[in-house]
Amino acid sequence: MGSKWDIEKFTGSNDFGLWKLKMRAFLIQQKCVEALKGEAQKLAHVTPVKKTEINDKAVSAIILCFGDTVLREVSMETTVVSMCNKLNSLYMTKSLAHRQYMKQLLYFYRMVESKPIVE
Repeated sequence: MGSKWDIEKFTGSNDFGLWKLKMRAFLIQQKCVEALKGEAQKLAHVTPVKKTEINDKAVSAIILCFGDTVLREVSMETTVVSMCNKLNSLYMTKSLAHRQYMKQLLYFYRMVESKPIVE
């Protein structure tokens, strides 16, 4: 069964915060949002088999929304929580080097005359 919600693949160069928000909404639609919660916060009445099924479904949905380079970075993670933690550590960093890199991108940005401002 195909999904009618298309999520752009996360390649590392697009906005991680927006992708994460879209992915959460997608997991809610797929009824896998429980996988985003840690083991301690999952519902107690859910059986271990059902928890594993929800986690596997969520992991596969997330993997299908990765580009190749990002997929290589999180390929060893088996749970959604560990995958999200790894992605947060890689792409939501507030380090000085990351801020300098972002400033450099901003300062050296040049507008192409043949393209509209929106692009």
